[in-house]
Amino acid sequence: MFNGIDKLLFILEDGGRKYDIDKISEAYEYAKEIHKGQYRKSGEEYIVHPIAVAEIVAEYSMDTDSICAAFLHDTLEDCPDKTSLEEIRIRFGNDVAELVDGLTKLVVLKSENQEDTHIESLRKMFFAMAKDVRVIMIKLADRLHNMRTLSAQPEEKRRAIALETMYVYAPLAHRLGMQRMKAELEDLSLRYLDPKGYEQVSESVNQKYGQTMGFLEKIREEIKKELTKNGIKFTLEGRVKSVYSLYNKIFVKGRSFEEIYDFYAFRIIVETNSNCYETLGIIHDLYNAIPNRLKDYISTPKPNKYQAIHTSVIGEDGIPFEVQIRTKEMNQIAEYGIAAHWKYKSGEQSQPSVDEKLEWISRLIEQEENTENPDDFYGALKIDLFQDETFVFTPKGTIITLPQNANCIDFAYKIHSEVGNHMIGAKVNGVIVPIDRKLNNGDIVEIITSSSSKGPSRDWLNIALTSEAKTKIRQWFKKEKRPENIETGKNMVVSEMRRLQLGCTTAEFNSIMEGIASRLGMGSIDDLFSMLGYGGIALDKVSSKLREEYIKVVEPDKNIITSVSQIAVVNPSKQLKGFRGVIVDGLEGCQVKFAKCCNPLPGDNILGFITKGYGISIHKRDCQNIMDLMKDQPDRFVNVSWSQSINDSSDGSNYEAFMQLFVEDRLSMLADISTALAEMKVSITQITTQKTQNNNVIVNLAVTCKNLSHFNNIMSRLKDISGIIDVKRGFGK
Repeated sequence: MFNGIDKLLFILEDGGRKYDIDKISEAYEYAKEIHKGQYRKSGEEYIVHPIAVAEIVAEYSMDTDSICAAFLHDTLEDCPDKTSLEEIRIRFGNDVAELVDGLTKLVVLKSENQEDTHIESLRKMFFAMAKDVRVIMIKLADRLHNMRTLSAQPEEKRRAIALETMYVYAPLAHRLGMQRMKAELEDLSLRYLDPKGYEQVSESVNQKYGQTMGFLEKIREEIKKELTKNGIKFTLEGRVKSVYSLYNKIFVKGRSFEEIYDFYAFRIIVETNSNCYETLGIIHDLYNAIPNRLKDYISTPKPNKYQAIHTSVIGEDGIPFEVQIRTKEMNQIAEYGIAAHWKYKSGEQSQPSVDEKLEWISRLIEQEENTENPDDFYGALKIDLFQDETFVFTPKGTIITLPQNANCIDFAYKIHSEVGNHMIGAKVNGVIVPIDRKLNNGDIVEIITSSSSKGPSRDWLNIALTSEAKTKIRQWFKKEKRPENIETGKNMVVSEMRRLQLGCTTAEFNSIMEGIASRLGMGSIDDLFSMLGYGGIALDKVSSKLREEYIKVVEPDKNIITSVSQIAVVNPSKQLKGFRGVIVDGLEGCQVKFAKCCNPLPGDNILGFITKGYGISIHKRDCQNIMDLMKDQPDRFVNVSWSQSINDSSDGSNYEAFMQLFVEDRLSMLADISTALAEMKVSITQITTQKTQNNNVIVNLAVTCKNLSHFNNIMSRLKDISGIIDVKRGFGK
């Protein structure tokens, strides 16, 4: 039985690589001390999780700094009062600090719009990943252990985590070539997303496997005999297809067990590429090959650099099975993906190079930098991450990888922007075809260009599938057709207003558009129209604000506030002196006070209200009092935000926060609460109690904290105390 980091040390020793054991041990001891007093939902000490993540990272042969970062990955988020990024940098070096910082940034983002939050967190993840791929390797290890221990979470949270894992992290592992990680994440996710379906497939697998164990052993011996006779050095492995893969074929694609030819699979690992093809011939001599089931990923690797030969055959018993043939290096890549290529720049112990194996990440980031609409990034992600690939060829034989259902326009822009911009036609397999023709595996595609071409058509934005093509088309219109874009965008808005039955004069129309342009951060109305015209912003982003601005300009008496998003913001009449880490319309140092009605903390979404003689009153955006104030004085609200130093918890400020604890009435309850807060180094500034009708007690508690994340951590720790029924933010009325 392993204790502490004994298992990790065994993995490191068994792996054969050199590690800085002293540095790793120090990171473990430091994380253990920082997380002291924290517990997981399962009741285990929290340090169990960082240890498990470090073990997974070590299993993938990651370096010393990655293992240290695995131990420390939750310290900044969960314990901001006990450590800081600078302290980690001093103790463990810049690389470890940057990795921990990158991992922390993936989880602290907040937004009013949950979909925007999700998209933005994905964007941050890929930016961190492009900077240092070790960030996502550790994040995947973190997610894998959380999935392995997901049963301790409430049902609703289990499903939400499993859903995100299935549709973001498992495809990401696949895109990085980490098939072992992908398969386990998919199976674990399915267990919580469709427990009955998972159980049904598992039972069928066990039943079928039990009936055919003799068949598997017979096939194994036959293959061993023939390969040995032909002098091929090999390793032979057998497996049953994963539960999720079978589930997908049975419930999604509607196949029966009998129609699944790769339920059983044998993996033959040989020395060289020529051995792979020689082995393929031996297998086809031994068994009858199933037509159209041969796939050669050695000559045409997948984008994640997966290579192997797959063939499906039928044994003498009439049972189909799959054979995968690959070299040792190919097998390492298939199992461990990008981790199998781990290397450092010559002479430097710096981050691993992001080479062509991660080309798609660089491409995704490059496209994101050239688009104004965040939704476009999510569209690019869904195409690049979640869709299968199509392999086509240029006339010179170069392989071009595109998503399934991509067409000639996507191909042209994948070759080069100028090829797409000057395209006038296309040939597929020597035959002229429409430019929207969908491409299939093996097609030879030739783009016909002309120097006299007038450029792409706006219709191409609706025809192109890839975000790369759409981004380049928008860039062309943005650069070459500004007057036309302005006219097109203006016509789009006029048509939309006509649809919404919003009539106004030219002067009113200009005022309405000025208001929308300002809200969207545009320099002028023409900039707004131009972006609409070339597709840089979607019409619905403007349409959602048209009625609000129309009421302000044309029918101000009907300016009834129905949601926080309608609150107008203005520049304050003068800059006031003050502090508290709040920026008022971009200006730091304004005198502010925090509203007692909602008690905002750094991390909350906030709004400012100009008071008479007291500076700016700061409210949470979901504060009920905001709605009441807006009815009488809507023009006294200003945009406010937390300064970066506050968000980073680097200025040492403390804020008062309020909570209600619903607890059982027992003698030592208040002592237990006080002890827990003292262990977290949290000060109590106010405490009152009151009895409830059911003989329980409500404890109103005011404490000091750094920010919202710190406050949530305090609440979470208090919930673990025996006898505490519930903990809520704020004081009851």
